[in-house]
Amino acid sequence: MEKTLSGGVSDVGAWAMNVISSVGIIMANKQLMSPTGYAFCFATTLTGFHFSFTALVGLVSNASGYSASKHVPLWELLWFSVVANTSISGMNFSLMLNSVGFYQISKLSMIPVVCVMEWILHSKNYTREVKMAVAVVVVGVGVCTVTDVKVNAKGFICACVAVLSTSLQQISIGSLQKKYSIGSFELLSKTAPIQAISLLVFGPFIDYSLSGQFVTNYNLSYGAFFFILLSCSLAVFCNVSQYLCIGRFSAVSFQVLGHMKTVCILTLGWLLFDSELTLKNILGMAIAVLGMVIYSWAMEVEKQGDATKIIPNMKDILSEEDVKLLKEGLEETMVKDVELAESKG
Repeated sequence: MEKTLSGGVSDVGAWAMNVISSVGIIMANKQLMSPTGYAFCFATTLTGFHFSFTALVGLVSNASGYSASKHVPLWELLWFSVVANTSISGMNFSLMLNSVGFYQISKLSMIPVVCVMEWILHSKNYTREVKMAVAVVVVGVGVCTVTDVKVNAKGFICACVAVLSTSLQQISIGSLQKKYSIGSFELLSKTAPIQAISLLVFGPFIDYSLSGQFVTNYNLSYGAFFFILLSCSLAVFCNVSQYLCIGRFSAVSFQVLGHMKTVCILTLGWLLFDSELTLKNILGMAIAVLGMVIYSWAMEVEKQGDATKIIPNMKDILSEEDVKLLKEGLEETMVKDVELAESKG
């Protein structure tokens, strides 16, 4: 009972860390990148700074013996880093080429895409209740966030690349952790340096194609430097908690519950940045939260259903074993009784 309770507390802690750090980093980046803030419009390079900071923390952790380093083949790390960096670049290009409405729809499509990918790659099936909950969450977040929807060919291709690579990245995190029995932070420590180097090399050119400016021409102020450091610090917690959550939950659960961040961001944007909060936003948030409650209930029902399937099977297996052992034990007892009777005779 205590073990289950502590496991539940650690799950909640990992999820709370992800929500708080994700919302915090968006607020920090909004101030850093906004034209009314410090106008640091180099998103891909900033992500390179994030992974550099994360790699440094991982290096210090390994050197101090806080975390152990397990072997993962280099080709798997390189492949994962390519997928993860494609996700980052695809998202940036999708936001640049598409309307905000279509960008939000593409992000919402990740939930069904992850479901289909897990079905194809891992033969995972979902109950009717889980599918219903996912649909409610998608509708709720869609009502919250989707406004104008304009589509163009280049933007559509970038959105497809972003959705597919992001979904594959999130599934791969859980797969690599299980395959090599490696902890979330250890895996992140191995992939962060590769992502940092590649993003710092190619990031400035990607940002130039998006903004028309090179990061080397940016006039760095003390305020901007502080928010870059704050963003990098929050990124460490955000990256670690993402790996923790996907390791503990599934990629679908991560996507569904991740929309709680959307609700928090909309609320904080209204409180801190005077963003408009309409009746449509409030209605959408209420539907999304309802969907998350239904999803939690559906996952609990699915777990109980799996448990009831496992227990009868275990009983069948044990009964066969018991019969075998009883027969062997009976035969041994009969032989011993005969030997004992003969010795007495």
